[in-house]
Amino acid sequence: MSKRHLPSLHGLRAFESAGRHLSFSRAALELSVSQSAISHHIRQLEDELGTPLFVRRTRAIALTPAGTVLLAHASQALDLLAAGSRAARETQRCQLRVSLLPSFAAHWLVPRLPRFQAAHPDIEIMLDPALVKAEVGPGGVDLAIRYGQGDWPGSEVQLLLREQLTPVCSPAYRATLPTLLHPADLASCPRLTSRTRPPSEWDSWASLTGTVLHGPLHMLTDYNIVLQATLNSQGIAMGRLAMLADILASGQLVPLMPDIVARGEIAYWLLTHGKRSPALTVFCDWLLAEAQQTTQRMSQIDT
Repeated sequence: MSKRHLPSLHGLRAFESAGRHLSFSRAALELSVSQSAISHHIRQLEDELGTPLFVRRTRAIALTPAGTVLLAHASQALDLLAAGSRAARETQRCQLRVSLLPSFAAHWLVPRLPRFQAAHPDIEIMLDPALVKAEVGPGGVDLAIRYGQGDWPGSEVQLLLREQLTPVCSPAYRATLPTLLHPADLASCPRLTSRTRPPSEWDSWASLTGTVLHGPLHMLTDYNIVLQATLNSQGIAMGRLAMLADILASGQLVPLMPDIVARGEIAYWLLTHGKRSPALTVFCDWLLAEAQQTTQRMSQIDT
């Protein structure tokens, strides 16, 4: 293979920028170097090629015929190098597919995800919101984040974040209720819940209080819909404090019985299959760190 005789890349970059702008000063600004550096690189390039590339006038420059020919080739070459560099970087990016509940995605993960992306631009997170557990492993997702009691056979299960439950409603709906409430009083209120396998969140909370809650229980498809109905003052929801920390802090929802909180029975879990890849390990470790911060914040919520 014959040896290529190529001019200096610094010289080509300086020349191409100056040739596009027909200005040494604008080239210096674009490349973040001094104007004298641009002039020096171009002089070296002209010496190397044995021909002038610019006609230098008092307040302007113009391309010589040789400069016009070189500019077209230099622009193409630098564009190809830039495209090759991008392609090389893309090969280092890793994609992780994550299945999770739409409500957990919207109210917990998505607001935090920019921090992970800023710290790990080489790892792309593709969210797959779903109400049912996705297949984890080859041919499926890399990670599932599920809500329940941790009993998912066939997957490696790791605790992410324990949830805390207490009834919540909008301030407007709270104003329609007696100032002092007892658990049994909620039997006459429309209680909102998402479809879930037993035990339901309402059952878990009621068992803590020793109360049997009869009365209307409105089954909605997803917890996001439950939240929207609650924000619209259509009833009372069982508040998931870990997920709703920001909404509670803003005052959009308020706890009905701050002293009665069901803790520890239901949680969010990380479901994986087989040995974790380095990228998945990094993401799971980040999730666990974020969950720890959420737990600390829950301890500061005035419930």
